[in-house]
Amino acid sequence: MARQKSDCLLLVLLLCIEQTTSMSGYMQGWLTTGDHHNLLRQLPRVYPSTGGGRGVHINIDKNRRYQTMEGFGAALTSSAAYVIHNSPEYDEIINELFSPYSGIGISYIRLPMGASDIQAEAPYTYADTPWDFNLDHFSIDKDRHFIIPVIKKALRVNPTLKIMGTPWTAPAWMKTSNKLQGGQLKWDANINEAYAKYFVKFIQEYQREGIDITAVTVQNEPLNGNDQYPTMEMSWQQESEFVKHHLGPAFRSNNIQTKILLYDHNWDNTDYANNILNDHETSQFVSGVAWHCYGGDKSAPNKVHNSHPNVDMYFSECSGGTWAADFSGNLMWNAETLFIGQPRAWTKTVLLWNLALDENHGPHVQTNGGCKTCRGALTVHTHGGYTKEVEFYLIAHLSKFVKPGAVRIDSNTGQNINTVAFQNSDGSVAILVQNSGSNSQDVTIQVDNNNYIYNMPGHAIATFQL
Repeated sequence: MARQKSDCLLLVLLLCIEQTTSMSGYMQGWLTTGDHHNLLRQLPRVYPSTGGGRGVHINIDKNRRYQTMEGFGAALTSSAAYVIHNSPEYDEIINELFSPYSGIGISYIRLPMGASDIQAEAPYTYADTPWDFNLDHFSIDKDRHFIIPVIKKALRVNPTLKIMGTPWTAPAWMKTSNKLQGGQLKWDANINEAYAKYFVKFIQEYQREGIDITAVTVQNEPLNGNDQYPTMEMSWQQESEFVKHHLGPAFRSNNIQTKILLYDHNWDNTDYANNILNDHETSQFVSGVAWHCYGGDKSAPNKVHNSHPNVDMYFSECSGGTWAADFSGNLMWNAETLFIGQPRAWTKTVLLWNLALDENHGPHVQTNGGCKTCRGALTVHTHGGYTKEVEFYLIAHLSKFVKPGAVRIDSNTGQNINTVAFQNSDGSVAILVQNSGSNSQDVTIQVDNNNYIYNMPGHAIATFQL
């Protein structure tokens, strides 16, 4: 009996060795094409070429290592949480989005702290009682309607999910406008102390729900003073002073480990972050800088990284919408600019705007302005069913294969072939390749002295895994 058991264990071991050997002997791939004919379609195995390479050579150098990745995903706005929570396919959608096994394994979400510009309920903050400096009436109860249930369900299928919290506005009574729309934070010590406490209580109340907040940004789009929806302007001087004298010390005294991120606005302004980071009294509390896509050049995070290499870069928002209806054009722009371009510019995340919206790009509270034409990664239909949009597949091409803790490694680009490569903690390598040209091209991926040749269709992206 002991001999039989030993033989069984040996057989299992041999099978494991055989599987590992065979897995290391070929490359797997998943393809999405602009013509919509291939949507994350698994490709036949690619075995090493015995006769050298051809076409565009992509050299993967595991020894040249860059930033450690934290995750990929999108924002769980009030409207996104509403359509997911109320869908007949609620559980299926959660698995589709968050499961590392049966879904695409989204690993990072961005969470508005109260009101944003896409809102399923009347805009609110967590402290709407005027002049409550001690925040005795602070409450996240409105998040319990559908936001917190969706997060908890997502955490059950992906317990390592990370969350970035972002305020669109402080409570109205803390602002010069005395309303959620527009204005600035009143420059008053008591107000500033109360607002720092607001962040602390947000993190603590979510922790009591079993939800850890990985990072917060100080202010969404601090240079956007639009008075049609919740916003709050904050100059770099104000943000620096608030972090230096209030938010940073409040986190330290309450033993809050949540990261503080600056800026959270467009690529067209690198001075905002650099000016703050040049002040050591402020930068001691800062972990990173967050970026949006709506202005400027995609290389902006790289420029700030070069000035402050010890500060992490994060990409936190970009939206598709009815203004960009072409699947192929969206696939190409997003792949080159965001999903390849941002990690190559040192960002540790790539996050899009809404995770999900309905077929009317909402729901929207009529009294709240904001984007009425934005597209979610999923369109969740009011009467059941959902559609995977181009953004879903773009996220999937990284989130499904590049795990949190993966390190970006060196890869080259050229001749309409754009690439970014990563090595996961288990040693596996994932490479996202884009052919931005209209014609197919042979590409040779060179890894560990092996050449893997694949004929890459035009206007396509593929993730290869070894």
